Amino acid sequence: MGHQSINRRALIQLGGAAAAVTGAGTLLVGTASPAQATGDRPPRTLKMYVGTQRRASTPAALQEFTRHGVTHWVGYPPNPPLADGRGYWLPSEVEQTREFAESNGVTLDMVALPMLTSSHIDRDPRPAIMLAKSPERDKDIDDIHKMIEACAIAGVPAFKYNMSLLGVLRTGEVPGRGGSVYEQFRAADLPRDAPLTRAGVVDADAFWERIDYFIQRVIPVAHQFKVRAACHPQDPGTPPGGYQGITNVLSVPEGKGLFKFLSLHRSPYHGLNLCVGTLAEMLWEPKREIYDIVRRLARTKRIFNIHLRNIIGRRDDFMEVWPDEGDVDHARIIRILAEEGYSDNVDPDHVPDHPDDAGSKQAYAHGYGYLRGLMQAVESTLDR
Repeated sequence: MGHQSINRRALIQLGGAAAAVTGAGTLLVGTASPAQATGDRPPRTLKMYVGTQRRASTPAALQEFTRHGVTHWVGYPPNPPLADGRGYWLPSEVEQTREFAESNGVTLDMVALPMLTSSHIDRDPRPAIMLAKSPERDKDIDDIHKMIEACAIAGVPAFKYNMSLLGVLRTGEVPGRGGSVYEQFRAADLPRDAPLTRAGVVDADAFWERIDYFIQRVIPVAHQFKVRAACHPQDPGTPPGGYQGITNVLSVPEGKGLFKFLSLHRSPYHGLNLCVGTLAEMLWEPKREIYDIVRRLARTKRIFNIHLRNIIGRRDDFMEVWPDEGDVDHARIIRILAEEGYSDNVDPDHVPDHPDDAGSKQAYAHGYGYLRGLMQAVESTLDR
């Protein structure tokens, strides 16, 4: 199907269809429906499910997900052919991605935009939005409008994106459990003479201006088409004075941070791809602070996807570890999400590396199983 504009009546009909797809996100954990439940066990009560954002281009890759109990996916339609002058997906391309997933037993809950990734701005092939460079950024925003429409036509209810200039900063590696390798970030180890990026100096006010410019032009279209927009927080926070001339702002929860971001446009289609690991990295006392923040964010009903990973440490000094050994109690996080009615993906993320684990398949299998076990354990207490 080629790209074409649709009239308002068709738009309203599509909005209802997209909302129905979003509503379908409230599936039950596991595979048993109430009609299939056996014995005296009551129907399952959790609405969230184990998902993944790993790339997959073959049936074998999707089977890797499903045999580990993962049946919901954040997918990747083909990159638009920029060399041919098209910077957006066609509806048919999003449909093909959805059909590929469904034919292999996987539900496509969300897609990742082919721009606004977590890359460093100096390596970003489409930097105009984050550089505040018009008219190029307006053309890119128009391309995002077309991709939102494509998602609505194809029946995909959400997309994810980043508002990043520095990418994901890390300063080293440390040895971890079983010979694995943990990524580390210590603000004190950042090079003091690092040059400015091509963005120049971007203080907090300038960063908020760029974010607001984007939100005010994109979220009304997402709302109109009933397609949810999920932004990942900035990973990690920058130290006082920033780094390479940049001050990250989506790396604190309170004040001028995540809650301010949600306030920029009061729409149920404007929300977060909340990374619990990144949230922990924002805090000086994550063991104490994180649970109340997760609950308050969940109560907004504007978390559209969860990345569940763990750290040891605090803001400006942490390492990413296996999910079952970090400072954050993931069982408590799952319980909070369950109590607040969270009904979308929970994905493993940033797993530790090991030289014997090519492609991190073992690490992700551990993550899927750990999440599935946590959900079932929490669910068993809710059922009583």
